[in-house]
Amino acid sequence: MKRLWLAAVVAALAASACERPRPALNLDGNRLTIYNDTNEEWRDVEVILNYHFRIQPKNIEPDNFVQAPLDIFVAGYGQRFNFKTMQVTDLVLKAKRPNGEPFEVRYEFRKGGLDDALGGFKGKS
Repeated sequence: MKRLWLAAVVAALAASACERPRPALNLDGNRLTIYNDTNEEWRDVEVILNYHFRIQPKNIEPDNFVQAPLDIFVAGYGQRFNFKTMQVTDLVLKAKRPNGEPFEVRYEFRKGGLDDALGGFKGKS
C-alpha cells in the first residue's frame, strides 16, 4: 500500500513538473482571458488588439484573471472590433509592476496551414 501511495505522489509531482505555465493572454473564440499568475499586482493595464483597438481593465490582482469579449475593444474614433468580420492579427498587454516598471506581454499565435504542416520546407525554385 505504501508503494502504491508513493508511486501516486511521484506521478503527480512528475506531471506537475511537466505542466506548462498558463499564458497571460488566452484567446478562445470571441473571448479573451487575461491571467495574472504572478505575485504582483498589474497596474494601468492596457490590452491592444490589432494595433489600435483597446480595453483598459486598470488593475489585475495577483493570481487573478479578467475575461472580455473581443467585441468590446474600441478604437480611437469609437469603432468597435467586430469578431464576425475581422481577423485578430496582433494582441499585446501593457502594464506596470507595483514599482512602476513597465512590461509587455505579446500573444503567441500558433502557426497553421501548409507552412506549419511542412515545417517551413520549400521546394526548389
